[in-house]
Amino acid sequence: MPLIINGETVPDDLLEQEFEGIKAHYERMGAMSCCGRDEEFRGYARENLSARVLINQEAERRFPDIADDEVDEAFERLVASEGGRAAFFAHAGLTESDEPMVRQEVAAGLRVDRLMTELWGPEAAPDEAAELAFYEAHLDDYLSTEEVRAIHLFKHVEKVEDRGPLYDVLRSLRRQARAGGDFAALAAEHTDKEDRQVDLGFFRRGEFMEEFDLIVFSLEEGEVGPVFASHWGFHLVQLVERRPACPHPFAAVQEDVRARLLTEHRSRATRELVDRLKAAGEVAWSPPP
Repeated sequence: MPLIINGETVPDDLLEQEFEGIKAHYERMGAMSCCGRDEEFRGYARENLSARVLINQEAERRFPDIADDEVDEAFERLVASEGGRAAFFAHAGLTESDEPMVRQEVAAGLRVDRLMTELWGPEAAPDEAAELAFYEAHLDDYLSTEEVRAIHLFKHVEKVEDRGPLYDVLRSLRRQARAGGDFAALAAEHTDKEDRQVDLGFFRRGEFMEEFDLIVFSLEEGEVGPVFASHWGFHLVQLVERRPACPHPFAAVQEDVRARLLTEHRSRATRELVDRLKAAGEVAWSPPP
């Protein structure tokens, strides 16, 4: 039996599209492999579509009549956002004969907007005490990005037969630095970088190649890491200074905190509405044989 919500059947292709979108999201996050969570994701897809259908049904029940001029205005804004009628229908994979259907969808969207406006109520005046309490309870969400400063010695490998001798040179330089030698001076003397700039200044993860980050961010201040290779040659790095992640001041993130509180209020109100509609309605589904 397909997904049926208060007598309205949800097309299987919509369920499949929702499922594929959810699965792709988790794949991008690296939170899954292959098909082990497909049933879980299909459950999410049914929940999402059930919520949307219930909200659409409730919006149509409460606000059945949307003025034609309101629909016209919203439709024209939609078309203009795509660069005109021809571009809009082309991008949507539709023809101008589909305009009545599009207008119906626009009207449905306006009904939902009206329902949400009524549900969420007017935006409350900022409550700084509540914002500060939220900030303090979620400090990990407002951390600066860790930064490090490093000295970098690079030797370019042009020939395979040079790899062994160059590796030994860098090992020797590392021993000198670990014995108390000035690594910055050694790097400036021996680097193959044309500009002779060995002090990289402060940087964050992701600004350089991954193998570089893995070494540098694992070091302690003053430590010279092991010799490591990349596609371009050999590297030797000393971590000079580390700026650990720390909370941004409340004043700097207050607007973001306020936006999150508003989003949470709206999400909570929407979930409560969906729960009430589910309890009062009839949602039926059973897996295919």
